[in-house]
Amino acid sequence: MKKEFERIERAEKNRRLAKNIITYTLLTIWALIVLFPFYWMVLSSIKSYSSYNSEYVPKFIAEAPTIQNYVEAFTAVPLSRYFTNTLIFTVITTALMLVVTVLAAFAFARLDFKGKNLVFTLFLALMMIPSELVIITNFQTITNLGMRNTFAGLILPSVTSVFYIYLLKENFEQIPEELYKAAKVDGTSDLKYLTKVMIPICRPTIVTIVILKIIECWNSYVWPRLITDDKAYYLVSNGIQEIRENGFGRENIPAMMAAVVVISVPLIILFLVFRRKIMAGVSRGGTKG
Repeated sequence: MKKEFERIERAEKNRRLAKNIITYTLLTIWALIVLFPFYWMVLSSIKSYSSYNSEYVPKFIAEAPTIQNYVEAFTAVPLSRYFTNTLIFTVITTALMLVVTVLAAFAFARLDFKGKNLVFTLFLALMMIPSELVIITNFQTITNLGMRNTFAGLILPSVTSVFYIYLLKENFEQIPEELYKAAKVDGTSDLKYLTKVMIPICRPTIVTIVILKIIECWNSYVWPRLITDDKAYYLVSNGIQEIRENGFGRENIPAMMAAVVVISVPLIILFLVFRRKIMAGVSRGGTKG
């Protein structure tokens, strides 16, 4: 009986081991597939122009690495100005969006007002409208207001998000309503209850929203491209086209790759640092009860 039990336990252990080997092998292959484009981008950025063009068969290592392409990335075009513009755009847009999102989510989650369900339904319906149609409307509005080639024109259409309001509303509703009623009995104002109770409890989701908005602003391309034609207001995303056309030239791929690496690294670092908070916030916001 004991030997039979040991045999079953050994077989179960072997099955688990085989399952883990297969799982981690597939994950490793998938990781290599996903990371290869970034590796190739970094590899190309440290190759000299002559070395890159002399490779009839692409090589997977750089025989004579150089940082000259990174030097050109900051000298051939005003890349530092693009970074500054993007930082201003990202910080202000994220801050305003956070205020709007928190207040709207609190109103839908806790306040009672006439037509609340209808308004929220219309909000959700907006998610079904293609973003291209909204861009056309925003472009006409910003142009008529004379805000083209201004930071206000860049920022205003991006200060709200139906998805983030919905995500935070669902998170707020997980907090027992009895706690809100008890606070109201004690004479606590809605604003104080929001700042002292709801925001601290829902901090993981709020941090997630902030990080996702930062990534969204940093990668924003279509709207800045439409609303700005003055290089003084270019962001790093639409500055890439300027780099390609008027900076290094279309044929200087290594220098282009160096610029793309420089632009990508801040977001990669941001995600790696806060990846646990992002996962925790999304899972928390998507869990009811």
